[in-house]
Amino acid sequence: MYSLKEIEESTRYIRARVDHMPQVGIITGSGLSGLAEEVEEPLVIPYEEIPDFPPATVEGHPGQMFLGYLAGKAVVVMQGRPHFYEGYPLEQITLPVRVMRALGAEILIVTNAAGGLNEGFKAGDLMLITDHINLVGMAGHSPLFGPNDERLGPRFVDMSEAYDKELREIALEVGHELGLELRQGVYVMLGGPTFETPAEIRFLRLMGADAVGMSTAPEVVVARHGGMRVLGISHISNMAVLTGSRGMGHPIKKEEGLHEEVLEAGEKVLPKLLALIKGVLGRI
Repeated sequence: MYSLKEIEESTRYIRARVDHMPQVGIITGSGLSGLAEEVEEPLVIPYEEIPDFPPATVEGHPGQMFLGYLAGKAVVVMQGRPHFYEGYPLEQITLPVRVMRALGAEILIVTNAAGGLNEGFKAGDLMLITDHINLVGMAGHSPLFGPNDERLGPRFVDMSEAYDKELREIALEVGHELGLELRQGVYVMLGGPTFETPAEIRFLRLMGADAVGMSTAPEVVVARHGGMRVLGISHISNMAVLTGSRGMGHPIKKEEGLHEEVLEAGEKVLPKLLALIKGVLGRI
């Protein structure tokens, strides 16, 4: 368990090095870490230097915190994230969100790379997350398990509007002005690190998921526990259903080298994502 003591220790370390309070926290997903490079007047702190922070070990997640300004707003940007499949407890994975909140951030913009399940989507799309299915949490893993500290948030957290409707409407307006075709849909989190079997893809589609990934849900749970408003954006880096038949006639793409493809796809979509986030920041 990470108590208020550990959160305050991490926060003090950062505050001693920066002279402004961030208004917005941003977490970058696979292939999207270049977003942090756009922060102006940045103070960069490697995760390894921050007390109790988990290092990010996956390719495409450099593991650095950027504090500075983006579109005129004071921001704290996590350049990459740790994942459940790396062996960290969820309390440690979500510690950065706790620290963002303690630093002053009231809004969390969380991004990820996801596989497309909705056959109406295509690789390269940006999807605003309307809701999520937290299969990891439903299976018994939650960052809120254990004693609750009311100073951090309530014992029971309302997740009926986990993703802020007003922020999503702002994003849609900005997207329209930029000429971006923004999708909307439900994100489902799996534990990873294996990609989905054909049977699992059929199951996820039947339950109403539009995109699948291995992150985000625990971060959103903790953000909501702390009273933060959340905007979630998935980059549809690949489609889970593509040409080539395998298994009961459902077309599935083989996934050798898929993580490398995800990183390359993220680099291509980054200008669109950056323009969208800057536009949203300019209106909040």
